[in-house]
Amino acid sequence: MRAVTWRLMPFLVLLYLVAYIDRSNVGFAKLTLQGHLGLSNAAFTLGQVAFFIAYACCEIPSNILLEKFGARRWFTRIMIGWGGVTMLTALVSNSWQFYLARLLLGVAEAGFYPGVLYYLTKWYPYRHRARIVGYFMMAQPLAFLIGNPVMGALDGLDTFGLSGWQWIFIGTGIPALLLGFVTIRCLPDGPDRVRWLDEEQRGWIASELATEDARNTSHPSPLRALRDRRVVCLALFFLCFPLGAYGLSFWLPTIVSDFGGLTGTQIGLVTAIPYLFVALGLYVVPKVADRRGDRYPWIAGTAALGALGLAASTVFTDPVLRMAAISLAALGIYAGQPVLWSLPSRFLTGVEAASGIALINAVGNLGGGFGPLGIGAIADRTGSPVTGLWFLVAAMAVAAATTYGVKRVLERGQDQSLKTSRGAAVAE
Repeated sequence: MRAVTWRLMPFLVLLYLVAYIDRSNVGFAKLTLQGHLGLSNAAFTLGQVAFFIAYACCEIPSNILLEKFGARRWFTRIMIGWGGVTMLTALVSNSWQFYLARLLLGVAEAGFYPGVLYYLTKWYPYRHRARIVGYFMMAQPLAFLIGNPVMGALDGLDTFGLSGWQWIFIGTGIPALLLGFVTIRCLPDGPDRVRWLDEEQRGWIASELATEDARNTSHPSPLRALRDRRVVCLALFFLCFPLGAYGLSFWLPTIVSDFGGLTGTQIGLVTAIPYLFVALGLYVVPKVADRRGDRYPWIAGTAALGALGLAASTVFTDPVLRMAAISLAALGIYAGQPVLWSLPSRFLTGVEAASGIALINAVGNLGGGFGPLGIGAIADRTGSPVTGLWFLVAAMAVAAATTYGVKRVLERGQDQSLKTSRGAAVAE
């Protein structure tokens, strides 16, 4: 496992870091692009909704095609596609072109995140997965720590006839395009043929995964897995987390800019602060959850921390206290997600896991569009994006309150699956 982690995870984290920057760059471009297009807060965030609707619609077929073509080729297609679309977004000149660009970015990038989650199930037994997904999700805070100061600096450029918001899209699209050509050469499809594992190591991974797969639910087709009530339950439950994460990341530059007197680069540095706490949470919480075995207290506890932190940030008026509250909220919103993502592979395997994970992420990521939209609508009505954070408080409070209801649904489904498999064995 150590050999697999050192070989795979740095590269996968790099890919997701670039993906997350390209997904969130519109939050920084908003500071000047919104005025260029002449859009209200709610109208501008419709572009975020368009991205996630397209992303959600294409995730399930994307994961099924990943199983068919292999991770190496499919991730290459995704990287080159989203890098090209991101760069072309610099050419938009009206609202409809902006909406179309966001829609196409959603189509191009669809399947990357759930595809990696499924890809990791081909390498890691269940007891390692929360920790490994936590490592993978470290790309999110790194994207803000690295990307926000860079995008803040790019927003201040006005050279070669291009505005700062155009340089943001060009500068963040180029790395994805280049990494696509690296992916086709460097990423293995699975552990069965890699040279950096010996035969005994490959056999151990295959044996561990086969033992787990024998205990999991087996659906005759990937589409049947989408009707599994446990998959649907997790999809609705996960909706709360992207709603909080993307709502906060999209509006954080605007909230910080309201502190007053900050340059674009300074805004980038300040907005990176909460993600230091996110990085700490993603390292510690999944590792402890894997060690303890009981994942649900960590999911409920971090969701509650997210709700409390967001609520406190709306009460504090001092910029330092507000950023401290937002930092704790960000830790809570992100740290429980890797633990949650270890649950689907407990009862799904193979192509059923590909489609099930894609559905959970597709439904959940609709929150990535409606979180910013909800804040935008409240901001237009009240004149302050901070009051819109109450929309996210409600989402995280719902997640904390329903965690153990989700546990009962999953455990009941697991018991029914065991009874069915035992009955089939007796009949044979």
